[in-house]
Amino acid sequence: MAKVLILDRSKSVRNVLRERLEYEGFSAEAAEDEAQASELCGRIPFDVIISDTECRVPDAGIPLIVLSADPSIDTAVAAVRNGARDFLTKPVDMNRLLQSLHRTIDQPAPAPAIPIPGSGPVPVRRSRRAHPARAEEIIGLSPEIEHVRQLIDKVAPCEARVLITGENGTGKELVARWLHAKSPRAGAPFVEVNCAAIPSELIESELFGHERGAFTSAVKQRKGKFEQADGGTLFMDEIGDMSLAAQAKVLRALQESRISRVGGDREIEVDVRVVAATNKDLREEIRKGNFREDLYHRLAVIVVRVPALREHPDDIPSLVEHFIRTIAAEYGTPPKPIAPEALAALQQMPWTGNIRELRNVIERLMVLSGGTITAEDVKAYC
Repeated sequence: MAKVLILDRSKSVRNVLRERLEYEGFSAEAAEDEAQASELCGRIPFDVIISDTECRVPDAGIPLIVLSADPSIDTAVAAVRNGARDFLTKPVDMNRLLQSLHRTIDQPAPAPAIPIPGSGPVPVRRSRRAHPARAEEIIGLSPEIEHVRQLIDKVAPCEARVLITGENGTGKELVARWLHAKSPRAGAPFVEVNCAAIPSELIESELFGHERGAFTSAVKQRKGKFEQADGGTLFMDEIGDMSLAAQAKVLRALQESRISRVGGDREIEVDVRVVAATNKDLREEIRKGNFREDLYHRLAVIVVRVPALREHPDDIPSLVEHFIRTIAAEYGTPPKPIAPEALAALQQMPWTGNIRELRNVIERLMVLSGGTITAEDVKAYC
C-alpha cells in the first residue's frame, strides 16, 4: 500500500484529499506545516508528498507533487526546479491527481542531473518503489481461500469474462491480477479503472477516450481504458456504481468488441478481456433498476466470490506473519515477534474492513508496540 503525505494549510483540503486517497487504497497522512510534516517523515517512509505551494516541504528525498491555486507558468517552473514531479492546479482534478500519483510512485527515480559548475550539488529524489508492483501472493490455507485459488487456475487460461464479488478489502483486485497473470494475456497490459471514482460525466471519456476538441478541456486526442488494455485485461472495479448510460455503452463494447471515442465517428476494434468486481449485490441492484440485467449476464459468465476475513479466521496468523515481514521490509527494520495471545486476540476481532483493515492494524502495531507485539498492544491500539 503506497503511503502519501498531504501537506496543506487548509484543513478542508487535507480532509477531502485524505478521505479520497484512503478510499482509493492509499495510506494517507496529513500535515498543516513543515514541522508536522518533518515529524511524520521521520517515522513513516512515504512514497510521495502532495504539497501546496504555500508550504515549505521538508527535504526528505521523497517524490513531490505540487498543488497550487496559481496556474501561472512561473509558478509551475519554480515548482519543477524545486524537485516537483508534477504540478497541478486547484481546485484539484482528482482523476489527474490519481494518475499523477500512480506515475510518480511507479516510475523509477530520475537519473542524477549533471551539476553546473559553481551551482553546488543537485539533490536527487528517489522513489522507494522503482518498478510497478507484481501481483502479490494470495495468503491462506483455508478451504475458502483454496477454493478461490482453484477457480483462478481453472478460469485464467480461458477467455470467459469474470465477475468478482466480495466486501471491501477482501482482495478482489488481487484475484483480478492473478487471473491476468495466469492467462495467455499475461504479457499484455493489465489496465484497471475504478468506476466509482470517476464522475458520471467523465466515465465515457475515461473508458473510450476522446478526440481533440470533443469538449472544452479536450486539448488533445486521448486513448481510453479499452484501447489501453488492447490485447490484455481490463479490470473494471466497483462496476455496480456505474451510471446506466455508461452501462449501455460498455454493453455495446462487449457485444461488438468495438468502441468509438467521444467526439469521433470512427469505430475502433479492441481485443480486451473484461474482469469486473463489485461489493454490491448486482441482482438486487437489477431489481431496483440501478443495473442492467443484460450487462450483468455479459459480465457474470464466471462468478468468483472472495470470502470475508471473518469467514476464514484460521488464515489470520499467516496473514499477520506476511504483513509483519512486508512492513518491516518497507520500514527497513527487523520484523517484530508477535505473542500467541496477540494472535488469538486478532482472530477474535470482527474485521469489518477485512484484509485491508488487518494490514493497517499490523502496521499500527509495528509502529506503536515494543519489542514484541502483545495482547495488551492489540487491546490498546485496535
